[in-house]
Parts: sequence; structure tokens; C-alpha cells
Amino acid sequence: MRPTRLSILGLIVVVSLAVTWPTLRGVYSSLPPLPWTGVPALLAVAVIEAGAGRDLRRRITGQPGTKPAQPLLVSRMVALARASSVAAAIVVGVCLGFVVYLSGLLGSPTPRHDAISAASTAAAALALAAAALYLEYCCRVPT
Repeated sequence: MRPTRLSILGLIVVVSLAVTWPTLRGVYSSLPPLPWTGVPALLAVAVIEAGAGRDLRRRITGQPGTKPAQPLLVSRMVALARASSVAAAIVVGVCLGFVVYLSGLLGSPTPRHDAISAASTAAAALALAAAALYLEYCCRVPT
């Protein structure tokens, strides 16, 4: 299995943005305000994945005081990392689509709040993508 390529994640972001932005032109007025609760949830998952990567790296390299990593655990962590990075890329694209659409409507309070929520969620999703890529990197066997 090859490592996740940043170009693929970038393509996912662009496609998600390209689908979200025109869709919002027709449906934004009927949507409820965007919640801010995605930010702490994404950040919590990012911290957990980064910590798991740090721990797993120590176990794979055979640091003293650690148990060896089971191969099935490592393969599950790789699958989690790949899924998280793709999901984070989709969230970043959707949120950036919101930000681009709402950039012309910042005079009203609701679109301003939605733009701030979308930008914050995009930043948290970028942190999740970075943590997922770090976890995937930590699953490599040293040569």
C-alpha cells in the first residue's frame, strides 16, 4: 500500500469546493445557521490520532518500556488514517465552499457567523488531516 498523496487530498478539496459553492446559491437561504460544534470534535479526533501515532511509532521502533505493535493494529491504524485524511479533505472543501459563497454576504449577521464557523471548521479539519497523515507516517516500518 502506498502512502496517501497530498495531490489526491488536494483534488478532493477542490472537487468538494466546486460542488458546494454552486449548490449553496440555490439552497443557502433555507439552511439553518452553521453549528460551531464541529470544531472541538475535529480537534479532539486530531489530538487522539496524533497521540496514537506517537505511541505507535514508539512501539514499532521498539522503544524500551513498550510492547511490540501487533500487525493487525498497525493495519487498522493505517485504514483509520487514510479514512480520516479523506474525510478531513471533504470537510475542508465543503467549508471553503461556504466561505467563498459567503464572502460577498458578510454585511448580515447570519452569513458572517456562518463564514466564521465554516472557516474555523476548515482549520480544524486541516489539523485532522495533518494528524491523520502523521499517524499514517508513524505506521511505517523503519528500514
